[in-house]
Parts: sequence; structure tokens; C-alpha cells
Amino acid sequence: MAVLPRTRRLTMAEWRELRLGLLFASPWLVGFLAFTLFPIASSFYYSFTRYDLLRPPVFLGLDNYVNILTNDNAFRTVAYNTIWWVIFSTPLGVLSAFLMALLLNTSIVARSFFRAVFFFPSIVPVVVTAFVWQFLLNVQYGAINATLQYLGLPIVPFLSNPDIVKPTLVMIHMWAQGAAMVIFLATLQDVPRQLYEAALMDGANALRRLWHVTIPMVSPVILFNAVLSFIGGFQYFTLPWLLTGGGPNQATEFYSLFLYRNAFVYLRMGKANALAWLLFVVIIVFTYLLFRASGRYVYYAGSSR
Repeated sequence: MAVLPRTRRLTMAEWRELRLGLLFASPWLVGFLAFTLFPIASSFYYSFTRYDLLRPPVFLGLDNYVNILTNDNAFRTVAYNTIWWVIFSTPLGVLSAFLMALLLNTSIVARSFFRAVFFFPSIVPVVVTAFVWQFLLNVQYGAINATLQYLGLPIVPFLSNPDIVKPTLVMIHMWAQGAAMVIFLATLQDVPRQLYEAALMDGANALRRLWHVTIPMVSPVILFNAVLSFIGGFQYFTLPWLLTGGGPNQATEFYSLFLYRNAFVYLRMGKANALAWLLFVVIIVFTYLLFRASGRYVYYAGSSR
């Protein structure tokens, strides 16, 4: 029978070092407990209650979750809008960033200038971006519709037509992919030139080199950007809130807008916390499935798989 070794007691010097280390780490520990762990635990508790900030919470059990999933017609619209957004914005955003990086990785004139121009939208505050696009897309005085009218083409109600407002937001999303573009650009520059030279000697044209060399070598970064875009898609809030406010006719009422409205407009804090935890579970599950599905498509250099 194996005998477990006795736990060694700390010496006085080691205790002093431990206390000193905890003292220096205490600002972070206090901040983590007060501003991260406690709010998370409180949110989980409030999700089982009816709470409006004005009266004490009333415990309801799973009623909030059941009502959201079975009795809330607005939630079905919100879920459809959010899933539509994630399905279209994630691949198109990643594709836009990848194509811009491919272009800027070639020997074009004024390449540094174009790199700065393409990256610029990602550092502009979202509020400024919203005002700029609101001006460009306005039906009465917008620059885009003025150009269409000058060319004799019909005016397009980009932000007031429920059928085209989500594609309009996808277009803006594709335009503001500077951060993902920079990551792709750094990865493209690390692809070994010998692979391109070998493919060229084998007679591969540019499209085949792209498909058989470039994409496999940058596939981990494609997955990385896709996961970030996927998670961000479920939490998409600022631009639709500023441009459309969830309209027209709830066409852009995404999950985060619905959650915000329940929390700070209707003061349904219990329901809002339940929505937040449902979103957390959905993101975890879908991210896990995305990683599992990517195993056969993502190439890791030096991996034994």
C-alpha cells in the first residue's frame, strides 16, 4: 500500500514571501472579485428572478428561460435576425479581410498608402463611422443616393427598407475589416516562398497556388478571424443601434439590442440576465462545434495530425 508523503509546512521566510506576493497581487485580486466574479455570480442569480432595480428580486426559478424560449414572439424575430447576421457577416467579413490582404501583399504602386487607407476604418470610433454612413446612405441628402439620382438611377432606401437594411449593414461590416486584414497580411508574408516556387515549377497557375498553397498555410488565421467574427456577430450592437435603432419593423433588432432594451428600457433585469446566459451558452456551443468541424480543414505547420 503506497504511503502518501507528508505535506511540508512552509517556513517563516516562505510565509513572508507568500504574504508579500499576495499583497502585490491584491489590487488585481480585489478587482477580479469585485468587478468580474461577483457580477457574473449576481447575473446568474438574477436570471432566476423578477427584478426591476426598484424592488427586491423575486425568485421565479426557470420561468424567465421558459418564457423566453416558448412564449416570447419578439425573441423569435430577434433570434432569426441574429442568426441571419452571423451566417452572412462572418464569412463575408473574413473573405473581405482576406482579399484586401491578398491585394496589399502584392507589389502595387503606393502599397503603404493603401494599407493605411484600408486599415483606417478599424481605428475610427464606431460613433463616427455610424454618422459617416448615415450621411452617405441618407435618402434625402446622402452622397450615394445623390450620385444614383444624378446617373438617372432610382433612389435606394438603404436604412429604411426592411428587405435591404441587413445587407447594408453587412456591406459596412465588410468595409471595416482593417484589423483582420492586418493579421492576414502578417500571415501571408510568413508563407515560405519555396512553396510558391515549387508550385510554379510544377506548372500551377495563380489560382492553383492560392488554393493549394496560400489558403492551407493561412487556414489557422482564417479560423481565428472566423471565430472572433462569429462571437462578435452574436454581440453586434453599436452600429445597428446608432443607424437604425433596431428598425425598420424590427429588421435589425439583434440579440444585444433586445437584451439592452429589456435591461435598461423595460427594466426587466431578470429576463435580461437570462438572455445573457442563453447567449453565453449559445456562443460556447457554436464555438466548440466550429473548432470540431475545422479539424479536417485547418493545417498547422509542424503538427503531427
